[in-house]
Amino acid sequence: MDFTSLLLDWYNDNQRDLPWKINKDPYPVWVSEVILQQTRVEQGTHYYNRFLEAFPTILHLAQAQEDEVLKLWQGLGYYSRARNMHKTAKRLMEEYNGTFPADVSLLRSLHGIGDYTAAAVASFAFGLPVVALDGNGYRILARYFGIDLDIGTARAKKVFSELARSLLSGHDSASFNQALMDFGSLVCTPRPACSLCPMTKTCLAFQKGMTEQLPVKQEKNVSRIRHFNYLDIELGKTTFLRQRTGKDIWNGLYEFPLIETPQKFGFQELEQTERFAKLLGSSGCTMIDTLEVSPHKLTHQIIYPVFFKIRLSVPAPVLEKEYIQIDRQDIHRYAISRLTEKYLNFFHNFAGL
Repeated sequence: MDFTSLLLDWYNDNQRDLPWKINKDPYPVWVSEVILQQTRVEQGTHYYNRFLEAFPTILHLAQAQEDEVLKLWQGLGYYSRARNMHKTAKRLMEEYNGTFPADVSLLRSLHGIGDYTAAAVASFAFGLPVVALDGNGYRILARYFGIDLDIGTARAKKVFSELARSLLSGHDSASFNQALMDFGSLVCTPRPACSLCPMTKTCLAFQKGMTEQLPVKQEKNVSRIRHFNYLDIELGKTTFLRQRTGKDIWNGLYEFPLIETPQKFGFQELEQTERFAKLLGSSGCTMIDTLEVSPHKLTHQIIYPVFFKIRLSVPAPVLEKEYIQIDRQDIHRYAISRLTEKYLNFFHNFAGL
């Protein structure tokens, strides 16, 4: 049997029962694909259901406030996905009468939709004869056909895409693409379960003992190290937050006053910084507690966070000007980063704030 026949036979007997597979409406298909870009299926299923409950149609998502979308996304990370979904929903309402175009090129032109997501929506929702290749697909094809090209290169992308299209020829694209994803998630994983694989007799990587070497990936760049010092300020029953802006991480999310330092600082060192003096001036503060949260790893950087809980005796003018003052009990209403959420859960458990 050839590769495609082996793959589809396995899929018919072992496919995963996932909620978005039964829905051919492009909107929930798109929602599921965006959520699963950087998220495990187990966690993604919960968010998928919550998202569609809150925003059941493109219109509902387009009419929502960005803060609402980010708050619902809280805990998933990679918040640009949520912002791009919001932008795309608005554009679909403005330019496509609230529907997705059944065209790969037009889909690819929408915010946050790359080659894979465009192909997935085109295949799963519209049945177009296109291949949706993600990391699972590259891994399976590299191993089965013994391809040692660096999968991050343009040449490899072309080779794998042409190969996949030839394997798809004459077959249902949705089943083929779903089969690649399921097989890569259950059998041909980064650490493959070759004992469960029906393809070992014809898999070149297995025959040559190269399953650990394929696919070939270039080494990742060294992560940027950053030290974040958050000031959880208590003034009576209130605290202070600010919404992040610009092109840095967590754009649009809320956080406590932040002082970034070149290395780890204790509170006494932090007090000597120009930013600390500007924020709090002579307002008279007392440091109540400190919590050093475990390093927070992002794609290209690692955050080393420390939260300092501080009590003020009188208001600080600059602080009140640059930040919003809220009742501590209302923190849960704001979209915050997973890092800040971990701090609140661990240190306060959202009670008695």
